[in-house]
Amino acid sequence: MLSIPLTEITQLVERLADYPDAVRSLQEIEDCDGDLNDAALSLALRAGLEPTENDGWLDGFAKRYRHIICLPQFRDSLKSQQVIALTQHLTQHSQCPNLLAVPVALYVSKTGVDMFCQSFDNSRVVAD
Repeated sequence: MLSIPLTEITQLVERLADYPDAVRSLQEIEDCDGDLNDAALSLALRAGLEPTENDGWLDGFAKRYRHIICLPQFRDSLKSQQVIALTQHLTQHSQCPNLLAVPVALYVSKTGVDMFCQSFDNSRVVAD
């Protein structure tokens, strides 16, 4: 179980107050006692998605946005547990449902952006 502390949720609510869907996501995480995976499944259903599995669903969903998440400007902020820039980008410039932008950003920052991006980095072809 990947758990987000209440103090961190409270801080993020204050910083993301201008993003109602982000606040709703954080409230759902809080309602799930900080359990990020449970909250993500609930939020996915609200966003009209149909998760087919419980364990690993958030990981698989986040991988859909790996091409964005693994950009240097987001990677550096995620390493220092800063999720706001990625959350804003996902909500404004991607097809990621707004309710899932916060869980995706938190998931990657908590599990480790370098490990998350490792297969992406290895799959890119370097031009000579």
